[in-house]
Amino acid sequence: MKPFSGFPQKMRLTPLPNIFFSQLLPHIDDITELKVTLHLFWVLYGKRGYPKFVTYGELLGDRLLMMGLGSEAALRSGLEGAVSRGTIIDLNLERHGRTDKLYFLNTGSDCEARNRIERGEIDVGVLPEEEPFTEDMEIAEQPNIFTLYEENIGMLAPMIAEELKAAEQLYPVSWIDDAFREAVSRNKRSWKYIEAILKRWDSEGREHGASGRHSKADRDTIKRTYGHLVKRRID
Repeated sequence: MKPFSGFPQKMRLTPLPNIFFSQLLPHIDDITELKVTLHLFWVLYGKRGYPKFVTYGELLGDRLLMMGLGSEAALRSGLEGAVSRGTIIDLNLERHGRTDKLYFLNTGSDCEARNRIERGEIDVGVLPEEEPFTEDMEIAEQPNIFTLYEENIGMLAPMIAEELKAAEQLYPVSWIDDAFREAVSRNKRSWKYIEAILKRWDSEGREHGASGRHSKADRDTIKRTYGHLVKRRID
């Protein structure tokens, strides 16, 4: 196993409530439940808008989570443990001949939101359809930011390399990949343009930067009802 290289000087943080350490952590003796619980805090903290939830499909397609768990059976076990403990609450949402499983943190506001969705008072709109993670996906590693630059823009200069290195510490890999894709699709092959996209997503929310994956109507619905991961920079 490759040793962890350490935390960078600039990084984003995900808050955990003190009650997690005092009343939950001492009693969680299953590593799968702990991994799922911590991952849910991370994902839900990054959501924008109301209500905040994550679907089973999202979790099943989450590369980082599934690499750590190893199987769908482990995901189900971790979720069941967290629900049974009361850390999270779930909802089976049936509509249009389809059942979606939604997960919320067990807070007063999220409990109210869950119940309002169940009663039909809140329309969650279009839910994301994620492809389940498989071991084959793990083999095809995502290119790093330097490879993306050289393949889509050109020769890498030392000054640009420093900026790329800083961006790789500040933004999620998926954001960087999508920002390059958007720039190429618009024939704007420059780092300044790509960096502007990343900064906009960071300040306004990732949903404002989505392109090409849904129709305009679908994107508008998603913007109103569903938030993508948003990370905050800590200087």
